[in-house]
Amino acid sequence: MTKTKVIIGLGSCGVAAGAGKVYKKISELKEAENLDFELGKTSCVGMCYREPLVEVIDENGSFLYGGIDEDKAVELINKHVNNNNPVRDYIVVTDLYDTPDRKYLEGQVKIALRNCGMIDPEIIAEYEERGGYGAVRKIVENKIPPENVIKEVMDSGLRGRGGGGFPTGLKWKFAHKNKSDNKYIICNADEGDPGAFMDRSLLEGDPHSVLEGMIIAGYAVGANEGVIYCRAEYPLALKRLAIAIEQAEDRGYLGSNILGKEGFDFRITVKEGAGAFVCGEETALIASIEGERGMPRKRPPFPAESGLWRKPSNINNVETFANIPWIIDKGGSAYAKYGTEKSKGTKVFALAGKINHGGLVEVPMGITIKDVIFKLGGGIPGGKKFKAVQLGGPSGGCIPEYLSSTVVDFDSVTATGAIMGSGGMVVMDETTCMVDVAKFFLDFTRKESCGKCTFCRVGTKRMLEILIRITEGEGETKDMEKLEELAYQIKDSSLCGLGQTAPNPVLTTLKYFRDEYEAHISQKKCPSLTCKKLLTYEVNEENCTGCTVCAKNCPVDAIEGARKEVHFIKQDICIRCGVCFNKCKFDAINLS
Repeated sequence: MTKTKVIIGLGSCGVAAGAGKVYKKISELKEAENLDFELGKTSCVGMCYREPLVEVIDENGSFLYGGIDEDKAVELINKHVNNNNPVRDYIVVTDLYDTPDRKYLEGQVKIALRNCGMIDPEIIAEYEERGGYGAVRKIVENKIPPENVIKEVMDSGLRGRGGGGFPTGLKWKFAHKNKSDNKYIICNADEGDPGAFMDRSLLEGDPHSVLEGMIIAGYAVGANEGVIYCRAEYPLALKRLAIAIEQAEDRGYLGSNILGKEGFDFRITVKEGAGAFVCGEETALIASIEGERGMPRKRPPFPAESGLWRKPSNINNVETFANIPWIIDKGGSAYAKYGTEKSKGTKVFALAGKINHGGLVEVPMGITIKDVIFKLGGGIPGGKKFKAVQLGGPSGGCIPEYLSSTVVDFDSVTATGAIMGSGGMVVMDETTCMVDVAKFFLDFTRKESCGKCTFCRVGTKRMLEILIRITEGEGETKDMEKLEELAYQIKDSSLCGLGQTAPNPVLTTLKYFRDEYEAHISQKKCPSLTCKKLLTYEVNEENCTGCTVCAKNCPVDAIEGARKEVHFIKQDICIRCGVCFNKCKFDAINLS
């Protein structure tokens, strides 16, 4: 008889939802009642919208339970584990029958995320049982030369998953050709957009795949040292990285003469960053590792020629490295079977915003944006209409609903004015004001500018001031022209990718939602009823009961009316704070 296993999802999302308490409760129950089952841990399986997740594996199959709190955990143990009676109400996915949530997993192709939610990331043996470090062994045992490793990566068509989409194999080839005796492999784990959730989840759920990818890169380009640059705000990722590095060293995957191969030396250290968005740009990242302020440097020379400590350096992000062991193990052609002609393989997206199934998904390149949002993401909550999706992080662009059939690949996404970025996908519904969205993201990039380039430092500030005026009803028609002019000057004159892409949210909203800008400027109205200073609060006479709650709570005494009589809002006094709307229990306050 197979021994029952109970596995708790303890990624950051699970812990935030209360999974730590669930694990503690089950552990205490197991010890108190001397129960005979294995209790284990894993990380995020991607279904963040269902956290906390608990999986029970017994002789009948696998049962993934969602939304489990401490009381439900006790119920699961008593009914399922002790009495072989699964609790159907909490089941998210099972081997035995179909469930609505099953589509979320079945619609994906997991390569980078292949082990996330499947292993305990703190136990190297579980990674090895699923083929982990097999790619490194394959290289050593078959004496595959570095040139052939690079060719395999080039044949796969893998492009960098951190933003620019530069061919990974070609980048490795440039670094390999440099004959320096001292080279570096750098892993960028510091993207600061929603895609950073993907980086963090990979490092928390499968750190060894990233280490193995870096080891292979080191072998291919002739580097002996690796650095993982990870923001300090990811304590769980940093903890599991430290454990993984120590385990890999003990197993002989890191260090000198790896797996007995003479001269195959590679070591990895972790550098904690301070969370600056600009350090996602590779030259700013290098400066930060060196102890300098994280500011971009002129290129050329490129890092492959002069990078960390002015030595040849190869930089890829977390997702890129996580793909490498699979490619070497299965072959570049196997990876290239997924995707489109110019964008091969899969891409991980962090779904966020107005969407039912928020979390991580990994899909083959070539899938449409619409399918990601509706087939995997479960559509828009509350039956509201899908309006737009912001793709590529804070400096990405907003793609409207009528372009939702756009396929996910580098060229098609770029053609819309957005960017692939590191995989952030923020969904918006009909209640979203696109002018306000542009203002929100521009405010972020303005704050994150390192200040080196005048156009980025000053230009984003001027653009933000214009957007604030527009959302406060003080905009002029010529402001739209000013925004476009400034946007292109910033894009053309900035040194790094932050400045070059910062105007994207403004440019794409001006392009696709110009009518909303015109409404804000000409009519002094916000069509989505979001911008407070453009709202008008009026009493609905049919619904008003004269309860006086609104009048009593109005901070400026703008509401008049006797008790049990219809009230009236004095528009010349109203400050549009929304207190009356929030306090009214009879839907008697209308917004327009």
